[in-house]
Formats: sequence, C-alpha cells, structure tokens
Amino acid sequence: MNKAITDGLALMPPPFTDGLDVWSREDGTPGSTTYEGAADAAIVTADQDFGGCIEIAKTETTQRLRYMGQTPILPGCYLRVRARIKAMSGDLPGVRVAAWAGAAGEEHLAGVPETGAETPLTTYGDVVEVAAIVGTGARGGVDMAWGREAIYGHFGLDLIGATGGVVRIDDIVIEDITSVFLRDLLDWVDVRDYGALGDGTTDDHAAFAAADAAAVASGRGLLVSKGMHYIGDTLTLDARVRFEGTVTMADAHRLQLTSDYDFPTYAAAFGDEELALRKALQALFHFTDHVTLDLKGRRVDLSAPLEVAALVPGIDAFAQRRGVANGQIGADPDGDWASVSLSRQATYDPSTAARQLSGISGAGDIPVGALVLGSGVGREVYVTSVNAAAGTVTLSQPLFDAEGTQNYTFTRFRYLFDFSGFGALDKFEMLGIEFLCRGEASCIMLAPEGLTFRISDCVINKPKDRGITSIGRGCQGMFVEQCQFLSNEMPLRAQDRSSIVLNVNANDTKIRNNRVVLFAHFAVMNGSGHMFIGNHFFHGDSEPNGVRQAGLVFTKTNVKSTVTGNYIDNSSIEWTNEHSAEPAFDNQFSFGGLTLTGNIFTVNGVASWFRWLIVKPYGPGHFIHGLNVSGNVFRTINGGIARVDGVDTTHAGLDYGRMRNIVVEGNAFNGIDQTIANPVTLRHDQNSTATTWTIDSAGFLPFEGRARNVDAFVLEGPAVNDGGATVNAMPYVSTEAGANGDKVQLHWPEAVKGRAHVTLRVDNPV
Repeated sequence: MNKAITDGLALMPPPFTDGLDVWSREDGTPGSTTYEGAADAAIVTADQDFGGCIEIAKTETTQRLRYMGQTPILPGCYLRVRARIKAMSGDLPGVRVAAWAGAAGEEHLAGVPETGAETPLTTYGDVVEVAAIVGTGARGGVDMAWGREAIYGHFGLDLIGATGGVVRIDDIVIEDITSVFLRDLLDWVDVRDYGALGDGTTDDHAAFAAADAAAVASGRGLLVSKGMHYIGDTLTLDARVRFEGTVTMADAHRLQLTSDYDFPTYAAAFGDEELALRKALQALFHFTDHVTLDLKGRRVDLSAPLEVAALVPGIDAFAQRRGVANGQIGADPDGDWASVSLSRQATYDPSTAARQLSGISGAGDIPVGALVLGSGVGREVYVTSVNAAAGTVTLSQPLFDAEGTQNYTFTRFRYLFDFSGFGALDKFEMLGIEFLCRGEASCIMLAPEGLTFRISDCVINKPKDRGITSIGRGCQGMFVEQCQFLSNEMPLRAQDRSSIVLNVNANDTKIRNNRVVLFAHFAVMNGSGHMFIGNHFFHGDSEPNGVRQAGLVFTKTNVKSTVTGNYIDNSSIEWTNEHSAEPAFDNQFSFGGLTLTGNIFTVNGVASWFRWLIVKPYGPGHFIHGLNVSGNVFRTINGGIARVDGVDTTHAGLDYGRMRNIVVEGNAFNGIDQTIANPVTLRHDQNSTATTWTIDSAGFLPFEGRARNVDAFVLEGPAVNDGGATVNAMPYVSTEAGANGDKVQLHWPEAVKGRAHVTLRVDNPV
C-alpha cells in the first residue's frame, strides 16, 4: 500500500532550490521564522554529492529545520523521513530527524515523541544518511508513534551540539513505507496502526474501535498485535479478528465478536480458557448475532461453578434461543467443588403455604438450590428462593408429612453450569458436549422458571451428586435426548448409590434415546405429560439376591405420561404421591394416566420379592384410574421373581374397590412365577355338581386386586346335572367374593358341573 500512489497524497516537501520561504527555523507552524534571506543559510545549486541543497551555518545549540507544509498522518500509514547530510567545516554536530505533531484544529499534540535517534557527524565531506519512521501505531521500528489523534506533521531535522560548524543537507525525502508493516497480502488492519499500545494499562478501546471500523470498511480482518491490551469498556468488533496479543477488561465489560464468535477466538483473546468461556457466555446473552457458542472441540477445565447469571448482571429473564456446543467442560480436581450443608429449624404449615418453610433464623445463609432433607420430605425437594428478611424459603415441591416445626438439612451441591441465578431462562441448549465431572462436581442446575431447556448428544461423565437438577419450573418442556449418563458410583451396590441423573417439577418433558448407567435413580418426576422413549437405563450390580432401586420415580398421581420402547434394566418404575401436601385421597385425581408400552424389562440375580412396577401411596384412599401396560417383555436372569407388579404399603394401601380403566395385555413373561392381565380369561373345571361355582383369580389380576367385574362367560361343552342331562339355564354372577374379594361366583338354578371360560376384570372399565 502506498497512499501517495493510491490516494494521491502529497508527502514530499519541495526541493530547497525552490526557495527557503517554506522552511522554518522554528517548529514549522504558520508564522514561524523561515530561512528565507537568513545570514546563516544559503542555497547551493551544484554540490558534487547532492546537486541542489541547503547550506547552514550552525548558530544555535539545537538548530531546527522544518518544512512548513502539513504532511498528512493517516491511521495505518507509516512514513519514513530521511535526509543525507555532510559536514563542511567547523565543529562537527549531531543530526536527527525531528518533527512537530499536529492534531485537529492545528493544535500541538503533546506527549508524543517528536525526534528520531541522533547520528553524530565525524568526518568532513562524508555523506551520512539519517532517517526515522513516524506513524500512528507503536510498532517495532517506529521511532515516533503518535496515536490516532495525530493528523499531520511538520518534518525536518535538528542539528545538535556546539555552534560554528557548517553543513550541507540534501533534499528531505518523505515516503510511505506502510507495506513494510502489512501482514498477509494486505488482509489485516493492525490495532497498533490506530494507536493501540498493548501495555496493559493504557485504554486501547478507541484504537480497537477505529481499527475495526477501518477493517470492516475495507473488507479486511482485524489484527490484535502482541501485548496486553486494556479495554476500558464494552467493545464490539464486527470484523473477523486474529489475536496475537491478548485483552484484559473489567468483569462487567463485554467483548462482543460478531464475525468470529467461537471459543478458540475468545481463548486467544484472553489467554485464559476459563476466563474466555465466561466472557464468551457473557457476550452470548447480549446479542452477538450468534445463537450458539461453538467450543470447536476444545476442552475447558473449570476451577469453580460457572454461575451464568452472575456473568450478565441486570438480566433476570432471558427468552431468546441460545446454546453451547461441541467440546468438553471439565471440573478441575483442585477446584472449589465442596458441597455446603447446614441445618436450620423451620416450621411447615401446608394449610397456609404448601411450598414454604417459615420461622427460620438465619434464613439468608440457606443457598438457593439447596436440597432439603427432613422428616416427611419427599425426594428431590429444593430451595427455589429465599426471603432472609421474612425468615422463609420457597420449596420446589410440597412436603407430604412435615407439618409442625423440626430441623431440616439444606445441602447445596456444586454444578459445572449453574443457571439458578436467573429468574427465568427459556430455550437454552447444550449440544454435543462431554461434561467431565470427574466425581468432583454435579453437572447442570436449571433456572427456577423457564421453557424448553434442551440437552442433546452429550456425555455426562461421573457427576458427583446430580446430573440435571430442577429447583423450580425451569424444566417445563425440557428435552434430554441422545445423551449418555455415566455414574461415579459404579463400584457400589445398587442400594448404596445416591446420585440421580435428573429431576423434574413441571410438565411435558421429552426424555428420549438416552443411556444411563448405575445411578440410584434415572429420573424423579413430578408434573405430567412426560414422554420416556427409547432409553436404556441400567442400575444393577453383581451381588447375589441383590436389591434394586427405582429407575423412574413418578411423584404425581395423575401423571399423564408414557414410557415406550425403553430398556429398563435392573431397575423398576415407582409411582408415588410423595410431593403432595395432602397425600390422602380427597376427591382429587388419584393414580392414573400412565402408559407402559413396548418396553424391555430385565433383571439379573435379584431377590424374588423384586417388582418392576410399584405403586406407593403416601396417604389412604387412593386407587388406580387409568393404567395401560401392553406389549412389554418381562424377563429375569439367574433366578426368578414372584410377579412384576406390587403395592408398597409403607404409608398406605390402595382402595381396590375403586379401580378403573386398567389395561394389561399382550405382555411376555419369562422367569416370573405369576403372570398378570386385565381383563384375564380363566378356565374353570367344575368336577362335581354344585349350584355355585367359585372361580379364583389366583393372582392373575394386576396388583393382586379384586375381581370386580366379569366381561364374559362361555361354557366349553354342556353343563350337566347329576343325571347327566344338559342344563340350558344361564347362571348369574357374584363378584368380589371371598375374604380378599379376588373371586367370582356363578350361581345356577340347579346343581351342575362342567367347564367354563370366565373373563375377569380388576376394575370398572369406564
């Protein structure tokens, strides 16, 4: 690049032979004294070395020679000022290139270097060349770096030292040498060319902004040269950018890269990967024209939880789609990952506030997101918010049997990504990330409120306590898809594990095609409208006659959810109402709306009392009014079990007299003593004549329930009396016969015998 050629800029001063009225003996500014007619200066027209030149008799200690024309200084341009000089007689002076820096309004730009290096003249008649480079940027080799405020200069020479000597000076040459400093075939604009110093203290914000504007206007990239560049405010760079140096800025200030928004660029910008991730996320929430932070396959180890809301103060709710993708996020083993646990006395009054604990001294010490433990507290209850002044905390779920005052334990796990500082967060995505929790940290804590959080194609490796934690309703409509969850508790027996993959407090989640290995639970689910499809979750161990925990725990009665096409391996499905402040039935919906279809259930080496489907009411009066168990395969290996279903009566049993709308059909049973179906068709052989035939459901009905209805009755062959005569009369039916109500009776008008097929139901179908 040569601005004298491309833009027609006039850089060269006129030759001395054109006259000395434009050559100042002061600073070159208008009105300064010139050498025209001076006794100590003359034009020489035919010097043997120079041709035309000026001869000066040195009469001042520092004798100045300045061209009075304004030589332009442009950002990104570098000028070399050079002159040839020789001593003729008298004392030998030193010589240097010198200038006067001009700013807007023809003001002097103070505080910048205005002289080059001094060269002594040592021999009469020897031609010596002096030169200096001037420009806006503080590049290596630049003698006079004037910054972006300089717009012109008056250039010339200084003669230094004793007076009395005589010198001759050839015409001064000013030339554009910007090409010496250009990078990569003119593709880059260097921030130094616009005044950036990179000394770590001078604010280079204005220089970066000006260089970026020039790069965008010219279609070039922006080069951040070596050095530590302090940026004193939020900075947006629209050009593509390459960092050879780094930047430093206050936590509250943002670096927003609109063309090169990816993690490697931020890592190069800040020189610290953890800081770079925080600054890149900070920019992500402030509209950088990108919706996803691409890690580009890089790994970042965190020394402490990444509390995302703290990066963007002032943003309480965020509803635009944003995400992080394609890399690894790890927990530094030497980082700050220790859980915090404290105990406080609190009062629970479900009649006034079913999701609140009150009367807490020092409530402000309880962290938002803490797990709550205490008598009458269900699984996965968390602190959603804290009101220190009122001495209260808000809970993610009601408590089933905690009315009154007691001591509670509040434990706050530490998460790689912690979104709990937001009030609400919608549409955030984690895509293609391996989370290396290393048994040090949990993985993700959601915001208290929010819609459609999505985690897809990720690996959550060895979370210490939890995989994904919802402390409120930030899980509404959440997607968890095609992920692997690998436990940190694999060597432990199933009953000794405590880590949980995820919990849900809201509705409509889609949990699909995940692989889960050796946790205490896969999911603890409140809310309804959930879809579990295509997952494989395995929670076994090698202990003979081992204990198995629930893979899925539903904690709402009317769950309205489907579990389809899963491989449910050495774990069960538990259906409770432990998150109800009034767990006894009282005209609300009871257990219903659950569909289990097309699943593979398997178990290996367990005790015979193991069950795959367990209903556990936490209060009396409940029943099932909507359950479909169809097309599943149940198989045991290395030992059998009694049956696949059961009721845990620790707190209460079921009201079998109110069961409704239960379908159990088309299932395959291998290694199970008692199969189940509803409706179930049983063959009854009445070998002696009787007026009452009693048909025992014999455990075939789900949950060993009552025989409440008869759908069909068919005789196989005739019913005959004692004389062998066929009796064509029809019997009538009595249901719920016997001490347990699990039998039906056929009543005939006379004593008969024969074979019948009777279809029984445990429920009323509608």
